[in-house]
Amino acid sequence: MEKKAVVFLADGFEEIEGLTTVDFLRRAGVDLITVSIMDSTEIMGSHGIPIEADMMMNELKYDDVDMFILPGGGVGTENLEQSDKLRDILIKANKAEKFISAICAAPRVIGKLGFLNGKKATCYPGNEKFLEGAEYHPEEKAVTDGRFVTSRGMGASIEFAAANCAQLLGQEKADEILAQIQY
Repeated sequence: MEKKAVVFLADGFEEIEGLTTVDFLRRAGVDLITVSIMDSTEIMGSHGIPIEADMMMNELKYDDVDMFILPGGGVGTENLEQSDKLRDILIKANKAEKFISAICAAPRVIGKLGFLNGKKATCYPGNEKFLEGAEYHPEEKAVTDGRFVTSRGMGASIEFAAANCAQLLGQEKADEILAQIQY
C-alpha cells in the first residue's frame, strides 16, 4: 500500500527544508503532495525562490494521508501558526494517530498544540521554549519519538527527510535512498 505524505507550504518557508523532504520521499516512492496554506498555489520561499504547490489546502482529502510535514523558516512558521485550518487538520491528524513532523522553527507549531508533551524533540535554537513538556535534545539533528519527527534546521534537512522516510517505509528504505544520494 502506497504511503501518502503532505508538506504544507507557506510564504517564507525554508526552501531546503521543504524541498529536500519532498525530493527524498518521492525518491522513496511516497505519494508526496505539496499543499499551499496561502491564498495561491505560488509560494515564495524565505530566500526569494518561488515554488508552485501541487494544490490548495481545501483541495486535499486528508483522511488517507499518513504523514503531515511542516518545514520551518521564521516567517514560514509564523504563517503556519496563523492558519486555523492547518491547526484543525493537525489536531485531527494527531487524534487519528498519524505521523507528524516539523523542522527548524516549525516544531513550535506542534509544541504549542501539546503534541510533544513527554516526547523527545529538537528545533532551531530559541524555539525550545515552545516545545511544551518535551525533552529537548539540542545536539541531535533529527529526533524521532513515537509518531513525531523533529529537526534542528536547514543543515539537518537530509537527516530529517531520512527520518521521515524511516517512519513511513522503514529504516532499510531510508538507508537505500541515503546510499543513492551518496550521503
